[in-house]
Amino acid sequence: MMGDNIDFRSDTVTWPTEAMRLAMAQAPVGDDVYGDDPTVLLLEREAARMLGKEAALFVTSGTMGNQLAIMAQTRPTDEIILSERSHIVWHEAGAAALLSNVQLRCLPVENGLMDLAKIEATIRKTPQDIHSPTTRLICLEDADSDGNVPDLEYLKKIRALADRYHVAVHLDGARLFNAATALNVSAAAISREVDTVMCCLSKGLCAPVGSILAGPQVVIDLARRKRKMLGGGWRQAGMLAAAGLIALRDMSGRLADDHALAQKLAADITALGPNWFTLVSKPQINLVFLQLTGYPLNGDVMTTRLRERGILINAPDEGVLRLACHYWITPEDVTYLLTVLKEIAEI
Repeated sequence: MMGDNIDFRSDTVTWPTEAMRLAMAQAPVGDDVYGDDPTVLLLEREAARMLGKEAALFVTSGTMGNQLAIMAQTRPTDEIILSERSHIVWHEAGAAALLSNVQLRCLPVENGLMDLAKIEATIRKTPQDIHSPTTRLICLEDADSDGNVPDLEYLKKIRALADRYHVAVHLDGARLFNAATALNVSAAAISREVDTVMCCLSKGLCAPVGSILAGPQVVIDLARRKRKMLGGGWRQAGMLAAAGLIALRDMSGRLADDHALAQKLAADITALGPNWFTLVSKPQINLVFLQLTGYPLNGDVMTTRLRERGILINAPDEGVLRLACHYWITPEDVTYLLTVLKEIAEI
């Protein structure tokens, strides 16, 4: 439980651990814009190593990391191919249009995956054609906001396709370490199939703020310049980087606990009563998606009643609930949620 409430809304609500708070207080710092904050430099080296990339950059958020990847690998009027349900399309305020002046070519997805044949058909085959934009980048997600994790075989096929047409690949890996845990592989095994990768240090890893963008040195150098243009140059950011180091080194190794709890939650909640909830899909990571079917209360009333009992969830979106398990959710919290769901249904 976090504070006075049990918060299932998202893993973005996680607080830093006590170990993080202590490390932040004791972190050696410098001025990152001058390139002399030792803790930031250590974080970037460690992130590059763990992601199997030449270089890494500490940025404020996943959105900034994604947008810097686009800015550093495209030119105005280029085109990028991505999922119509992707974070870049839905939740980044149209930034790619303003910051990179690129065109988004959005493809449908099934179980979180774009069809390989449709991707190939969408790639502009004649870059010299004066009528068409140039396909410069394919953007993927791992895991996506619906909890889908593409397997390595799919990523390898994307990599081969992109290489055939000389197109770069960026991975929005906001929950990259969750995906690696689900696939039982290293984060580097995933990120080696793409040119650049972003991963969040917050969410399930519990750092209070910050993400990593990793890739070739030349791309990261340009992204660092673009970060400065956006006002993203840190000063004494070592205090934040100290929490990021614990996120990478320690918290990334415990995500299987969150996944197991999500699977238990999914099983228990669907067994509450006849057709109260329908599991949308078996949880792959720490997110549980449930269709509100025959539960006696509608979604808004249920959300309000739960809040009154100290449980926070987001209202259903088109009848679908998303519940997130994370470091601050315990098995006892899950039991309490189930108890309260049954009690308020009988009022």
